[in-house]
Parts: sequence; structure tokens; C-alpha cells
Amino acid sequence: MSYRYMRMLLMFDMPTDTAKERKAYRQFRRFILSEGFIMHQYSVYSKILLNGTASKAMLARLKQQNPKKGLITLLTVTEKQFARMVYLSGEQNKSIGNSDARLIFLGDDRDEF
Repeated sequence: MSYRYMRMLLMFDMPTDTAKERKAYRQFRRFILSEGFIMHQYSVYSKILLNGTASKAMLARLKQQNPKKGLITLLTVTEKQFARMVYLSGEQNKSIGNSDARLIFLGDDRDEF
């Protein structure tokens, strides 16, 4: 099995006029956060995936949690394509959660090993 990192970009627009619609919005947002999506802008999230198989599995889980109303779109690109994103304003999110690094050290920076 080869590992070809991919990014799934999820963009959504859901109505929030009634209490029921706001609840559906909150439930969907909590679901995508629990699945490891990170927010880039309001209603624009991304998740790093290991390969096409993981992408298909994530798509199946999203379909199960699909709210009744609103617009939800997905775009899957390779990590290389995602890295070429151009920022016209603002700065790139360089947090650990937005990294494809295989090994991440947590805690203080120490040279005591």
C-alpha cells in the first residue's frame, strides 16, 4: 500500500434561522471537528488523509452525517497541490494539526536524550 497524502477540503453553508437548523449546524460542525477537520475560514475546513482509500472512507462517514438542509461541497487534492495554495491576505496556518509530519515531539524543546 502506498501512502499518498491527500487533503479533503469541506465547504458548507447551512441555514440557521430556526432552533432546529442551528442544532443541525452545531451537530454537523462538532462531527467534522471530531473527525479531525481543521478550520481555515468560517465554514471552510480541511482534513489530511493518508490515501485514496481513507478519502473514500471519510466520504462515506460524511454521507451518513449529511444534514437535510444546506449546501456541502468537498474537494480532494494531493498534499503537494494543497501546499501550493496562494495566500493573498493573511498567513499560512503552521500549527501541528495542519502538518503532514510523521513524527511530532510534544512538550518542551529538550536536548537531554
